[in-house]
Amino acid sequence: MLSENAEVKPHPVEQPKDLFKKCFDFTLADEVKAQGIYPFFHPIDETEGPVVSFGGRKLVMAGSNNYLGLTSDERVKQASIDAIRRYGTSCSGSRYMTGTVNLHVELEEKLADFFEKERCLLFSTGYQTGQGIIPTLVQRGEYIVSDRDNHASLVAASIMAQGAGANLVRYNHNNMADLERVLQKIPASAGRMIVSDGVFSVSGEIVDLPGLVTLAKKYNARIVIDDAHAVGVIGRNGRGTPSEFDLVDDVDLIMGTFSKTFGSLGGYVVGDRSVINYIKHNASSLIFSASPTPASVAAVLASLEIIRNEPELMTRLIANTDYVRKGLLKEGFDLMPSRTAIVTVLISDQMKTLVFWKKLFEAGVYVNAFIRPGVMPGHEALRTSFMASHEKEHLDKVIAEFATIGRELGVI
Repeated sequence: MLSENAEVKPHPVEQPKDLFKKCFDFTLADEVKAQGIYPFFHPIDETEGPVVSFGGRKLVMAGSNNYLGLTSDERVKQASIDAIRRYGTSCSGSRYMTGTVNLHVELEEKLADFFEKERCLLFSTGYQTGQGIIPTLVQRGEYIVSDRDNHASLVAASIMAQGAGANLVRYNHNNMADLERVLQKIPASAGRMIVSDGVFSVSGEIVDLPGLVTLAKKYNARIVIDDAHAVGVIGRNGRGTPSEFDLVDDVDLIMGTFSKTFGSLGGYVVGDRSVINYIKHNASSLIFSASPTPASVAAVLASLEIIRNEPELMTRLIANTDYVRKGLLKEGFDLMPSRTAIVTVLISDQMKTLVFWKKLFEAGVYVNAFIRPGVMPGHEALRTSFMASHEKEHLDKVIAEFATIGRELGVI
C-alpha cells in the first residue's frame, strides 16, 4: 500500500504507431532502382512467344512459363476471340450463382478425362485453387503436412487453414525420411493431408512421388499434388507428375493452373466425385469469386486439344531445355537439379544476381532473378525456363550471353 506522502509516477505516454510506418521505412526497391538493377515489374510492349519487345528492343524471353508456346498460337487466340463475341467479356457472377456458362462445364469434363479422374472443378486463379482445397478439407484438429519448398500459394492456403484451427507441420524439402518422422508424431486418430508441388517452381526438381505415396499409405494420409509446372512437361502426353510415375490412382487430388502450359488464366482441381462435390459447395474462394472469363476458358479448351493431339510440342520443349542445361553446365555454371522446363543457375550472392540480371537484360536476354526473401541467403539464383517455340538461335544466344557475363562477374 502507498503511504500518503509517496510520489506517484505517471505512466509514460506511448506515441501512437502509424500503421504505414513499415511502408515508409521500406526503401530497398528504390535503392535498387537507383542503381539501375531492379529486375521486377518491367512492362513488355509486345510478345511473340520466344521473343518480346521492351522499349523498342527485342529480347529473347528465357523466363516465361509459357512452356508449349500456346499463348501466341493462333488457334488459342481465335478461340478466345470467338468466346468474347458469344458470351461477352465476363460472366458477372460466381460459379455458385449466375456465373456458370456451358464452357465451364465442358472444360471440367474434358480436364477430368485428361487427368483420368472422376471430376474437375475450375477456379478463377491458380492461387485461389489451393485456398479452395486446403482450408476446406483440413479442418480443426486435422493436419496439413507440407514440403518446406512448396509454392507460396500453398503456404498461404495452409496458414488460412491453421488460422481456423488446423495443424500445420512441415518436412524438409523432398526428404522422405523427414516426412516419415513428421507423420509418426501425428495422432493416429487425426486426419492428415500431405501437400507438395509436383515440380518445384524455383528449382524445377520433381517430387519423390513414389516415396511420398508409400508413406501416405503407411500412415493413412491423403495427398494433394500441385502440378502447375508439370503439366505439358512430364507424364504421358503431358499429364504431369502422377502420370510420370504411373501413380494417378494413388494421388487423391491434382491441382494446377492455366497460366503456364495452358496459355490462359485460372486454376483447377481433379479428384473423386464426392471430394470435388464437397469442395464445390464449401470453398469460399470459389463461392465468393467471379467465375473464370469465357475467353480464358475457351483458350484452355483450345490448348487442351493441342496438347492431346500434338505430343511433339512436349518433345521439343524437353529437347530445348536439355540443350541449354548441357550448354550451361559445359560453361561451368552451378545448376539446381532438374529435368523439367526450368533451368536455375545458382549465383549465391544477392548483388551479383541483380547485376547479372541487368547485364543479361542489356544483352537481350530476359530471365528471372530470385533473391531474398524469395530464397534463402546463399541460394540467390537466375531462373530460366524454356518453350517448345524457342529456336536454336534463341537458345545459343542465352548460353553465349550467360557465359560472357558469367566470366566477367567471376561466377564461372
